[in-house]
Amino acid sequence: MNEQIVWIVLKRLRTPFLVIIITFAISILGLVLIQGTDNNGHPYQMTFFDAFYFVTYMASTIGFGEAPYTFNYEQRMWVSFAIYFTVVGWFYGIGAIVSLIQDEALKKALGRNSFQNSVKHLNKPFFIILGYNSITKSIIDRLNGQDYRVVVLDKDEDKIDELILENFYPDVPAFVGDATNQKMLKIAGIHQKNCAGIISLFEDDMVNSKIATISKLLNKKIDIIVKATSQQQVEHFNSMDLQHVKNPFDIISKRIYYGITAPHIWLLEMWLYGHILKLKKRDRFPTGRYIIYGNGRMGQAIKEGLEKAGIEYVMKDFDSQKYIKEKNSTIFGDDEDIETLLSLHVKESEAIIAATKNDLLNLTILNKAKQLNPKIFTMARENALDDLNIFQASKINKIYIVEKILADATYNYIARPLADLFIQEARKKDDEWAEVIVHMLNNITGMNPMYFETQLNDENAYALTLKLQEGENITLADLRRSRVDRNELLHVVFLLLKRGDEVYLMPDARMNLKIGDELLIVSDEDNYDDFEYIMNNIYELEYVLGYRD
Repeated sequence: MNEQIVWIVLKRLRTPFLVIIITFAISILGLVLIQGTDNNGHPYQMTFFDAFYFVTYMASTIGFGEAPYTFNYEQRMWVSFAIYFTVVGWFYGIGAIVSLIQDEALKKALGRNSFQNSVKHLNKPFFIILGYNSITKSIIDRLNGQDYRVVVLDKDEDKIDELILENFYPDVPAFVGDATNQKMLKIAGIHQKNCAGIISLFEDDMVNSKIATISKLLNKKIDIIVKATSQQQVEHFNSMDLQHVKNPFDIISKRIYYGITAPHIWLLEMWLYGHILKLKKRDRFPTGRYIIYGNGRMGQAIKEGLEKAGIEYVMKDFDSQKYIKEKNSTIFGDDEDIETLLSLHVKESEAIIAATKNDLLNLTILNKAKQLNPKIFTMARENALDDLNIFQASKINKIYIVEKILADATYNYIARPLADLFIQEARKKDDEWAEVIVHMLNNITGMNPMYFETQLNDENAYALTLKLQEGENITLADLRRSRVDRNELLHVVFLLLKRGDEVYLMPDARMNLKIGDELLIVSDEDNYDDFEYIMNNIYELEYVLGYRD
């Protein structure tokens, strides 16, 4: 990249350099050839060095006087000519330099060089995020600077400028470039050892597919996290051996399915995404007749979820763009619209889902449905995070924000892999099992417990690792003892233990621990601090194990 910058500079300044050299050479040669007079009146010839020295400060208008002796009239006439002659050369050269500074190709080359150097100097694992929008901004906010760093590519210069103005800390290297270009991916560091993966969440499945293919060819070791919006695309990505395919509509479909058939499994999943661990009345999905407004990707996904749950439904094929174009309005509620809702038996239905691509239209559909049936359960698709306050003010029972769902799922996979794994394993259980877990967590840790992930190694559990290396048998139950009084228990629950490829859901408290075990722990901040202190302090650990008073 430095060679490219040098080439641009040389190419743009080649002619100005030649002009300056020629003007200097002619001016110097004239002074050398013209005979001068020294202080004693004797003739002398100025040397090339003296001439070069004089022309150098004369041309730059510094003006140190005549040297090495006072000039005679012939020399002064030549100097007068040389002053105007060299000024023309300097003006041309300065103009060329100013033009070079404003040259877009040079700016781009300098920016690319700076970006590449910033990526090379990242000393943490990093993810390359392709495309900057509200989804990826949410991921950057939570991910950057903790255990990972982030690099961003976007072909829209305005979006890169917007990212720079966000002033992320630590700084997020970003550059304008086509994410499907192999060269740009290489510049973004896809070949570096600390590149952890690629995140491609574009709306266009074909773009995501192309990026996944290129990335897999460039670096087989990295994680590739891609968005898919159809089952066919998910199957295509699976055939490419991509394990981390995020389909927001499939996530919504599963949540509705589990909300209807296994509400406590639904609750455990939503709790891991920030919901309070309590099943409120407004959280319970009805089991009667549903109306789905919108036959797009989300509508089809919801249809599959309802069919799997054995729920009666009716789907209205509704093209929001065509509707707005024909009526020249997003106001839903004239006589024709009311007749449509009545023909769908809105008064006899228990739930309605507005799943169009237009947020305002989704709101007006649900508001009109509530007027016709005040008891109806309402669910809405929200396409942009900017409209969140409007949706919340409308008192809709369930709001599915496509962008947030996608951002949360991506972040959880990267930063909270055990929580992500727990969701997958919990879905294999029945609702009675989940209900027991919810009541147990409520009794031990309260209605709003926190969860933590840790791995048993030197960095996270120094004292415990030492004891395990000595051959000590230490169980999960041992680690639950309080460091204040070992006869009392910490308010800690072990939700999951991962050992290599083996996963233990709600592991037995008598289970012996091994170095490298990963734990998903539910607790509050104070109890977890005590738990961490026991694992890292040899005296505290020996106390809870009963080796010292």
